[in-house]
Amino acid sequence: MSILERPGAAAVADAMGALTDLLGVDRVFTGADVLAQHAHDESFHPEARPDAVVWPRSTEEAAAIVRVAAAHRLPLVPFGAGTSLEGHVAALAGGISVDMREMNAIGAPSLDDLDVHVQAGVSRRQLDARLRPEGVFFSVDPGADATIGGMIATGASGTTTVRYGAMRENVLSITVVDGQGRVVRTHTRARKSSAGYDLTRLMIGSEGTLGLICEAILRVHPIPEAVAAAQCTFPSLEDAVRCVIRVGQHAIPVTRIELVDERSMTALNSHFETAFEIAPTLFVEFEGASRTEVETLARETAAIAAEFGGSEFRWATDERERRRLWHARHGAMEAVLATRPGSGALTTDVCVPVSALAECIRETQADIAEHDLPSAIVGHVGDGNFHALILVDPDDPADIARGEAFHDRLVRRALAHDGTCSGEHGVGYGKARFLVDEHGVAGVEMMRAIKHALDPDGIFNPGKGAAAAD
Repeated sequence: MSILERPGAAAVADAMGALTDLLGVDRVFTGADVLAQHAHDESFHPEARPDAVVWPRSTEEAAAIVRVAAAHRLPLVPFGAGTSLEGHVAALAGGISVDMREMNAIGAPSLDDLDVHVQAGVSRRQLDARLRPEGVFFSVDPGADATIGGMIATGASGTTTVRYGAMRENVLSITVVDGQGRVVRTHTRARKSSAGYDLTRLMIGSEGTLGLICEAILRVHPIPEAVAAAQCTFPSLEDAVRCVIRVGQHAIPVTRIELVDERSMTALNSHFETAFEIAPTLFVEFEGASRTEVETLARETAAIAAEFGGSEFRWATDERERRRLWHARHGAMEAVLATRPGSGALTTDVCVPVSALAECIRETQADIAEHDLPSAIVGHVGDGNFHALILVDPDDPADIARGEAFHDRLVRRALAHDGTCSGEHGVGYGKARFLVDEHGVAGVEMMRAIKHALDPDGIFNPGKGAAAAD
């Protein structure tokens, strides 16, 4: 069976019988409504339905599901919260969608080792609610209430990456099921090791194409004593980006520093009933061991912002105000989509060296203006990552083609600056075509060799990642 050949009805029926014997009728579904729910993510990409959806509750059950899929050579697509943006959960070849959300146990966090053991179906907010009463938190915050397994699979990051790093820096070990249904633990709880290949980071960002992620040990951090957030407007996006670069050059340890353009600010005010000034804006957060330390960091940053025409900081000092501010920032895509009902978001995700960020954004703005594209720009500019959100009509092929043509130009622009097509969303099948341009033929062939070695029958999330690269 090729990786995109849909399995025959007999193989599906036999597998459904085996899965029902394993899990019971209440955790194996083939109804149209359930299949439709598991056929798409939050992107504009069209749905592709699986033949069945199953819900494991343990790593042992997950391994048994993989063995059934392997025996019948059925595709197997992991499903978390469905918040991905590049068609990751679409069952392009049918098969089994493995919904991990009933695997949602959280172990007791170790406050001595600053780690916690979780199952893959734990959601980000569920984990945050469990950890904060203990005085610690998990730092990676992509905005959506994604599952930890999905965040590992896509190599997620978010607003706090500039201070704490992305998933690659905050996952210590992963328990994964391989193509033969064997359970593999990629690492111990030790903070460092030189024993063998780094299987943990191989799995981070693998997008469900190398194995089924079931458990993880995560790094956690103490909750800081003092936190303050602010917003500051600028005459132009370029001025805001130049400010970010200067803040980095002065080694000011901001926790978050986020860019939002005028169109996004207008959309936020309309959608969330806020009253932000309509101008290119930086959302900034500081934290420290004391209020005095936070105030010092803020004064230093404000002085730099003023050099680039930045306004006075408007503060959100208590937790309620900070949550409102960051809720608005995280809701930028939702707010922009609401400006054009019925549209989908083509979520570009380029990342470039910070030194090239201002030029890349300036060139991107000119491209958007030249082609009169309905769009908005937001970004995790502290690490060079920004999103040009292009609104497209998912039912209009010409509109999608126009958006994708812009996407191609943007990626080429980012690669010319020694950047990447995807800073945090992954490639799924929506960005897979850019892998050869970014990594070269030899690089993609190396990825395919790894894929074939770990998944020789191509059952894990076919049609995604390196296997889908042109």
